[in-house]
Amino acid sequence: EIRYFTVEEANALLPELEPLVGRALELRARASHSARQLGEMLGDLHSDVGGPQASRLVGDFAEIESLVDQITSRGCVIKSLEAGLLDFLCERDGRDVYLCWRYGEPSIRYYHELHSGYQGRQAL
Repeated sequence: EIRYFTVEEANALLPELEPLVGRALELRARASHSARQLGEMLGDLHSDVGGPQASRLVGDFAEIESLVDQITSRGCVIKSLEAGLLDFLCERDGRDVYLCWRYGEPSIRYYHELHSGYQGRQAL
């Protein structure tokens, strides 16, 4: 379902979204590290790849999936989980654009054309 946001509506969601994105970033970093370690273990025929580290990795992926669902259920688009980038569809000057927010920014201050992405961000 497509949802359009005003800048005010998107900013009002940030207090809900910021902790979800922060947790997803934390889990993603941990899962990436664990996956590298498990990759090394797969090369060792004597290692236990079904142990607690693999179980934690599966749990991390499940929690990341839940967080992604919670974030997107509010109507925004995750552009990059790795970078903590969210977009909010908005009508500006009679055309569709994305309001753009990056984890750690205090508010939404930028927008970009639908196909230009983060590199094409312009100040509101």
